[in-house]
Amino acid sequence: MVRIGILGCGRIGQVHARSLLRLPSAKLVAVADAFSASAQAVADQSGAQVRSTQEILSASDIDAIIICTPTDTHFDLIQSAAKAGKAIFCEKPVDMSADRIQTCMDVVQANNVPFLTAFNRRFDPNFAMVQARIAAGEIGDVEIVTILSRDPNPPPISYIQSSGGIFRDMMIHDFDMARFLLGEDPVQVFAVGSALVDPEIGIAGDVDTAAVTLTTASGKICQISNSRRASYGYDQRIEVHGSKGMLRAENMLENTVEVATEAGFKRAPTQNFFLERYEAAYLAEIAHFVEALDAATPPSPTIEDGLKAQKLADAAALSLQTGQPVTL
Repeated sequence: MVRIGILGCGRIGQVHARSLLRLPSAKLVAVADAFSASAQAVADQSGAQVRSTQEILSASDIDAIIICTPTDTHFDLIQSAAKAGKAIFCEKPVDMSADRIQTCMDVVQANNVPFLTAFNRRFDPNFAMVQARIAAGEIGDVEIVTILSRDPNPPPISYIQSSGGIFRDMMIHDFDMARFLLGEDPVQVFAVGSALVDPEIGIAGDVDTAAVTLTTASGKICQISNSRRASYGYDQRIEVHGSKGMLRAENMLENTVEVATEAGFKRAPTQNFFLERYEAAYLAEIAHFVEALDAATPPSPTIEDGLKAQKLADAAALSLQTGQPVTL
């Protein structure tokens, strides 16, 4: 039985708490949040205790910590948890600074604690199947990967101002997916972007529409398209073209019913929110974390995967700023 504490009981903390209740080999022992009402609500639903962050970090009856707090708190929490010998599951991004992630990685490795960076999209059943079939050689050598990721609506400007920008906040998932599907690390990044959805996003120093081209040392290419707006719902698609064929994962729709009339064919809209779209992925990633701890095997993606995605995001931001490709 893996005994777990959750730090941060907002939206994603609540998702992980519900997932843990479905895993017989895990027990949610305690939760903490800066807002006591949020912690109490999760405790009431899960049967966990409400404790302070420090009490959870130092507790002898807790084996692992799930960090769902704001990004600017991760740096200190990761180091404290590692020094306390706790296994760590940390929401992305690990930190907004690659240098600070490197510092965290050094502490994690020095204390030999398991660490999972929560890139949940690797655990989406469809995306995971695409990667598995690539690895099995079904489409031969990968040549070009296309990733489309578009949100239904932009977040509030207050969020944009503290998010670190579209590359570090939104596209970082796609940078990790690119590495997952390409099978090797990109060595060059070229980015373009505009504020087309909301001029206030541009005034805040960010873009809401962006495209990035990644190139690997062997010449493989990945194209990523992001937008903060999709009038038709949450748009999440990938396509991988190889020497022997192509693999593709389409959007998840609200249902699979299709109607045909004289007006043409019509299908259901896409699922409209990331919590719906990636519900199975959130459960699978927590299950993987618990199973890895049970089996004493390293969970994945690792903190190094978090660092590499952050470096790609930083390179994209620099490329947008300079108008030039950035070599890693």
